[in-house]
Amino acid sequence: MLLNCHSYYSLGYGTLSPHALLEKASKLGHSDLCLTDINNTSACLESLRIAKDFGIRLRIGIDFRNGVKQQFIGIAKNNLGFMELNRYLSAVLKSKAPFPDRAPDFEHCYIVYPFNKMQDSLLKDWEFIGVGHHELGKLKFSPLRLKPSKLVVHQEVSFSNKREFNTHRLLRAIHDNVLLSKLPPDHQAKPSENLPPYHELRSSFINHPELIYNTEKLLDNCQVQFEFGVNQNKKTFTGSPQADFELLERECWKGMDYRFGGRPRHAVERLRHELDVLQQKEFAAYFLINWDLVQYALHKGYPYVGRGSGANSLAAYLLRITDVEPIELDLYFERFINPYRASPPDFDIDFSWTDRDDITHYLFNKYGYDHTVLLGSYITFKHKSVFRELGKVFGLPGDEIEKIQRNPDPNQSDNYAKWIIKYSEYIAGLPSHLSVHACGILIAEKPIHYYCGTFVPPKNFPTTQFDMEVAEDVGLHKFDILSQRGLGKIYDAVKLVKQRHGVEIDVHNTLMFRQDNKVKKMLKTGETIGCFYVESPAMRMLLTKLKADDYLRLVAASSIIRPGVAKSGMMREYIIRFRDKARREKAKKELPELYNILEETYGVMVYQEDVMKVASRFAELSLAEADILRRGMSWNFKKRTEFAEVRDKFFTNCLKKGYSKKVVSEIWSQIETFASFAFAKGHSASYAVESFQALYLKAHYPTEYMVACINNGGGFYSRSLYLHEAKKFGAIVEAPCINRSDILCNIRSLNTIFIGLGMIQGLEFKIVEKILLERNRNGAFLDFDDFCDRLSIGIEQVTLLIRVGAFRAFEPDKKKLLWRAHTLLSTESLAAEPTAKLFAPPTKNYALPQLWHHQLQDAYDEIELLGFPLQSPWDLLKFPPSENLKASDLPDLLNKNVTLVAYLVHVKRTKTSDGKIMHFGTWLDRQGQWIDTVHFPPAASAYPFRGKGHYRISGKVVEEYDFITIEVAKQELLEVQNLDDQA
Repeated sequence: MLLNCHSYYSLGYGTLSPHALLEKASKLGHSDLCLTDINNTSACLESLRIAKDFGIRLRIGIDFRNGVKQQFIGIAKNNLGFMELNRYLSAVLKSKAPFPDRAPDFEHCYIVYPFNKMQDSLLKDWEFIGVGHHELGKLKFSPLRLKPSKLVVHQEVSFSNKREFNTHRLLRAIHDNVLLSKLPPDHQAKPSENLPPYHELRSSFINHPELIYNTEKLLDNCQVQFEFGVNQNKKTFTGSPQADFELLERECWKGMDYRFGGRPRHAVERLRHELDVLQQKEFAAYFLINWDLVQYALHKGYPYVGRGSGANSLAAYLLRITDVEPIELDLYFERFINPYRASPPDFDIDFSWTDRDDITHYLFNKYGYDHTVLLGSYITFKHKSVFRELGKVFGLPGDEIEKIQRNPDPNQSDNYAKWIIKYSEYIAGLPSHLSVHACGILIAEKPIHYYCGTFVPPKNFPTTQFDMEVAEDVGLHKFDILSQRGLGKIYDAVKLVKQRHGVEIDVHNTLMFRQDNKVKKMLKTGETIGCFYVESPAMRMLLTKLKADDYLRLVAASSIIRPGVAKSGMMREYIIRFRDKARREKAKKELPELYNILEETYGVMVYQEDVMKVASRFAELSLAEADILRRGMSWNFKKRTEFAEVRDKFFTNCLKKGYSKKVVSEIWSQIETFASFAFAKGHSASYAVESFQALYLKAHYPTEYMVACINNGGGFYSRSLYLHEAKKFGAIVEAPCINRSDILCNIRSLNTIFIGLGMIQGLEFKIVEKILLERNRNGAFLDFDDFCDRLSIGIEQVTLLIRVGAFRAFEPDKKKLLWRAHTLLSTESLAAEPTAKLFAPPTKNYALPQLWHHQLQDAYDEIELLGFPLQSPWDLLKFPPSENLKASDLPDLLNKNVTLVAYLVHVKRTKTSDGKIMHFGTWLDRQGQWIDTVHFPPAASAYPFRGKGHYRISGKVVEEYDFITIEVAKQELLEVQNLDDQA
């Protein structure tokens, strides 16, 4: 008889998870329940999937409210009714209009109005009035008593006990951003919105049997069913499954000629096998939708990378969805698709950050807004943020909230702090609001509102009210359309190379890149700054230790650098076994079966496929079970019954084979600590492909590539480092220039980079646009006066241009220009932008005395306005260092103590196994070469980093597998010059 139940997806209102709601209702004797979250259907499909486990016959609907004011409840009679409710909810949410007092005429739904809303109106056949237990007294005096057939039991459920009621009130106060003591009664639920035992609820209406009868009859007439685990994606691309397969087959054979220049036997056999599986599994449409998408990208000239386990498919390679040749890497198709897999395959396709929105528009326009949707996600309350939110509703000042965050110990807290600590445990993890999945798009065969309601985030694409796990359960499998800046770098560099050198580069010709000697040398020596996925200090270290100058080692490096592999200790073990034959032999002797399974990676689990290999061959699980194990390493999936069953079988099978519990536990630990972070081998190969594309461009066109890198937001390091890298390859870097700079960096003459006007901090974008528009229309500016005459720009903005040196071609003396600017613009308000004049008034030219200037002034102006000086930072030191040691000297000083001066680039802070802080430092010497340091806890504590700058470092030079570091004993930050020293 529960027609109006809320889960915690009634955001900022409900307190019970769908699981807890069903479990508690079942224990209290309920066998029927209607889930009606407020303006939300997030919990509906998940609840339908699990309801039978609790013996609950679940009905679903929506509680339509304006704020907390209930307008009416919609209950779906069937799946079509659920779709009606979703369409209506989504339309109103999109319009941001309030819900009306009366519901529209639904064909497949019941409507229940609250008792206080409808006293004497005519009700339609599907409309009812809900009467709560506390309203039975009023019913005696209401005209509705004469319409008993239109009355149903209305027991709202938002919590199940006093603690949850308190949690509800706190959620309401957080939602309204008010003190708990100021929360209005009509902005919160009544204590009666509790979950009562069935017999208690029924007995409270014992004198009104017609209400009980009507309620039970209404519930009996409702049934929404979904078939879970069955593919619900768009079924066909052409409209016919047979035509789909014929098109897929035809395009694959075309791709064979493009990729291989013919039809080699091994590739033909592999393709026929894959096509047989794709036809059997009816996955042709999924492949063709992705093929069509990349065809659109190729037509538009957009760079992209197809990655993920899709790279295991030769068909995907031939269709140009990926650039990874799977036969070469021994990528087995069964990791991607196997006969046990019911869900469609999963392609991840990266586009440039500038192109993804257009790609998304293409998909929505091609397949229709009724069938296409962004995938939603939930933002949950995090523990420390809950402290802050609860502190605010209790009225605590900020410093007291921070104190609780630092020391959340209830035994050392006052009463308010105890309440905050206590209730933070109940609120942490609850959904706070709906958001958008990073990359997922669903394309469904049925209208998307058949499954859920949608909301419209700022990007203006409809988005599901459920997340990825629910989508997969119901058979909607996402298309991953991602964006990254690395592809923008490649795209812009290719355009610059064509513009400046007339050279067309096919970035999909990766075989040429991998065989290039310059690229191999850069990889092996870690000269990878600016290149996708291989530029970080950790990756440079790994490449050096692995001597990674080939494709296979770069593929392995792309996976073992991941946190899970490193955390398990297997990254280090892989390096040791790669470099030390005796260590490999020892590992093979200790556990030959495991080593033979993973021989390519020296017995070390490196890729996600290795989890499946170990599970199926070592623990003798089926491929389906092995895939559950691989997928099950995410936290949410671990909570599921099927994962627990597979884990138990893993241990049982291994112990039956005679392995000791210790060995089995160690292998399980390796799986568990890295499987959820490790890449699929094809995914790593896709990353390696993009790395080779970037490395080739940098090796042969370094100026163009570094400019593209800067213009696309840089990467791991600061913008100044990428300009430094360009200088290393012979580029000249110039400050912004009023006549030669564009919005972003450009290249003029042979090899000169002009920093973009858009990179001047504080300079308004509309001013930059105005400057460039005037310059393009009427030619270059002749002098400073001409600039001021032609453009109406305020004194503050002109001052920024002067200080950064943008007018140095007219007058190198900034102070003279500042005087001139105030002369020309003196009649203008300093706060307002001036208006343009038809005739410029005459101005006087004043004779100025010689004004004092020092290059340090330019450096500090550049630091303030660009973020870095254009002159060498070494020239800014107060006292030139006497130490002349360079990075190139260190190989001859192994195991010796040295002192040198280096410029800090990056610090990585981490913790030892016992929780102590330590650091890894990345530096440049005077020649611009890399120096790497390690700061163990004693040195990290005694000599902390004190910001960017030059440090005098003392420590011991050590080397491990060709990678040299300094174990720092002490360090000190060196002083820089200031203008007072020069005056």
